[in-house]
Amino acid sequence: MQKIDGFTKKMRLEKSKKMADEIKKICTINQELYNALASSDREEFIPKGFGRHAYKLDALPLVADQWISSPLTVAKMTQALTCSGADSVLEIGCGSGYQALILSKLIRRVFSIERVERLAKEAKERFKRLNIHNINVRFDDGQNGWRDFAPFDRILFSASTAQVPEKLFEQLKIGGILVAPIEKESKQIITKFIKQQNKIEKIELEDCLFVPVIDGKTR
Repeated sequence: MQKIDGFTKKMRLEKSKKMADEIKKICTINQELYNALASSDREEFIPKGFGRHAYKLDALPLVADQWISSPLTVAKMTQALTCSGADSVLEIGCGSGYQALILSKLIRRVFSIERVERLAKEAKERFKRLNIHNINVRFDDGQNGWRDFAPFDRILFSASTAQVPEKLFEQLKIGGILVAPIEKESKQIITKFIKQQNKIEKIELEDCLFVPVIDGKTR
C-alpha cells in the first residue's frame, strides 16, 4: 500500500476518533486507551476492499480463516489487561497487527506471535512502513510463548482456548496479568488471570467471540 497523503490521514484520524467515542459510550475505557484508539488508523490493518467498514465496530475477515477483532473487543481486552505500569507484553495471535498497534501505544515493548506465515510477514512489513519500531513479530505457534524475552508483564491471548498453556503462565512475571477468551460450555468469556507468588487468581469478565486457537504453524 502506498503512503497516504495528509488530507486522507486527517480524515481517517477523524473517523478513528468517532469510533473511539462510540466505544467509550458502550464500555468503560481509560483516557490512555481512548487516546490510543483515537490515534490509530484501523484502515491500514484491514483487507483491501473493506475500507468502508474500517471504523465500524465489526470483526472483519483475513486470510486463512482468521479475523481482525472488532474495535470494541480490542478495547475490552486491552482495558482488562491493565497496561499501566507494564514494560513488556506478549500477544498470542498477531493477525493483521491492529491489536499490537494499540498495545504499542500503551506498553514500551510488544512481542506478537502469529501462526500464519503470510499474516506474520504482512504485519512486519506494515509496521516497518508505518515506522513503528517497538513491535516485534514472530512466526510460530503462539502457545509456545517467546522465552527469549520472558518474563513478560502482560500476556494477551487473541484466540479462544479451553485452557491457557502452563508454559505461558511460566513466562508471566509474578504480579503479571494474562487476559484470554476462555471457552466455557457454549460460551467464550474474557478472563483475567493475575499471577501471584503461589497461585493464579482468575476473574471472569464478560462474553466475547474469537476464532479458536489452532496448534502448529501454517505456511
